[in-house]
Amino acid sequence: MADIVAETERLVLRTIEEGDAALQYRLLDTPTVMARLGGVKELHEIEAKHAKGMALYAQEGFSFLFMIEKATGEMVGHCGIKRVDNPLAKNPGDHEVGWLVREDRWRRGYAEEAMRAVLDWAFGRVGAPHVVALTSEANVGSWKLMEKLGMIRRRDLDFDDPAYPQEDRPTILYSLTAEQWQEHKA
Repeated sequence: MADIVAETERLVLRTIEEGDAALQYRLLDTPTVMARLGGVKELHEIEAKHAKGMALYAQEGFSFLFMIEKATGEMVGHCGIKRVDNPLAKNPGDHEVGWLVREDRWRRGYAEEAMRAVLDWAFGRVGAPHVVALTSEANVGSWKLMEKLGMIRRRDLDFDDPAYPQEDRPTILYSLTAEQWQEHKA
């Protein structure tokens, strides 16, 4: 049974369970949604990510979560915390936050609402001293939300990942400390 990690005004953030990969594959794995995230994935790739996330939650108490819309009960995205695990990154093991919202729920503020809860979780129960978020210059909506959340651009942590198309390179990073988050929220 899924754990409810946080609730916001419009969302329930719950852990991912066995069998959720098919739901993500159907609702989130579209060319438009995945355009800046390395493209659509195969179902087995999503299943592998879910297995890794469930293991992380069991071991460390954090992972990526499904965003469930309270009004409909539908899954509208995913968000959460993982460890930086890209072998090319300069900061492996850091707490990395991220999000993804299905296309028919874009421009409703769900990503910001969910990420405020995720950052409270990261700096509260998880006890992360700082978090990072990764994107590309081309993913304007993503880095603009990072800035809106008070995150600071960290050019010293950028890296080139040839797994992504040229327009999504290099991978750029933003960071936020627990102190910066408290100041930003005030």
